[in-house]
Amino acid sequence: MDGEELTEQETQLYDRQIRVWGADAQRRLSKAHILVCGMKGAVAEFCKNIVLAGIGSLTLVDNRLVTEEALSANFLIPPDESVFGGKTVAELCCDSLKDFNPMVRVSAIKGEPSSFDEEFLKTFDVIVVSCCSLAEKKSVNEKCRKLPKRVSFYTVDCRDSCGEIFVDLQDYKYAKKKLEDTVECQLSYPSFEEAISVPWKVHPRKVSKLFYALRVIERFEEAEGRNPGETSVSDLPGVLKLKKEICESQSLNEAHIPNALLERLVTNPTEFPPVCAIIGGILGQEVIKAVSGKGDPLKNFFYFDTVDGKGIIEDISNRS
Repeated sequence: MDGEELTEQETQLYDRQIRVWGADAQRRLSKAHILVCGMKGAVAEFCKNIVLAGIGSLTLVDNRLVTEEALSANFLIPPDESVFGGKTVAELCCDSLKDFNPMVRVSAIKGEPSSFDEEFLKTFDVIVVSCCSLAEKKSVNEKCRKLPKRVSFYTVDCRDSCGEIFVDLQDYKYAKKKLEDTVECQLSYPSFEEAISVPWKVHPRKVSKLFYALRVIERFEEAEGRNPGETSVSDLPGVLKLKKEICESQSLNEAHIPNALLERLVTNPTEFPPVCAIIGGILGQEVIKAVSGKGDPLKNFFYFDTVDGKGIIEDISNRS
């Protein structure tokens, strides 16, 4: 992302944030191209944040038409149905985001994440996926890892009053301040498939219960051929049965995945707007760090639950 300097107009518009993270970081942001698949509430918050920060371009993918559920958490969709006109969720969000910062190129395209080839994906610096199946997350992540350049990959999921972010920066080098000096650091990330395939019995102690609960629900949705979030209270017996089977195969005490937590996530898979704002804010911050190369990035899962009000970072990697 090396290249042209900031224009005078960009320098004036982004003056305050340049004072925070510097002109070089802002220049990197202004040259960054970001692809977002799945425009739910947390992702809408994320898109607003990075458009205001001054990224180069943002491409949106979400073929769905507007539903009552989409309206409940996505503030980028206008409430006036007369403007829908058969537009997809991505197209409506695109129209709204253009008003936030006219200097950022925002566009919407149609397609399925699993159908995007490496030639298309390599035109981006960051890829964020949401509302995607387990297979789609794995597929897009693996394609990113085969590209000739490093592409940062993120997944985000909000259900009820809980949220999860996954980060894969591959082999990532960055700078951070240590006293008066700037030191160079490096982290090596596993892919999404590698991270969720780490045997549960070798995990660090006290891993977030949300990690395990969301893996059970992902597996249930995949086995039942459901789209993400297509669960209801009638599915709870099947989810609890699957939990028992997975815990037995993974040698994990079933108490690590409380039935009450699974019931919350299965019964009310829709997003809670205040949690969307928190998760979207954290994700925006992490993408800015990854693009600018400044600051300690998150590795590799982040969880938030309003029940305890805590944000938890979990490093789930195969340390062998």
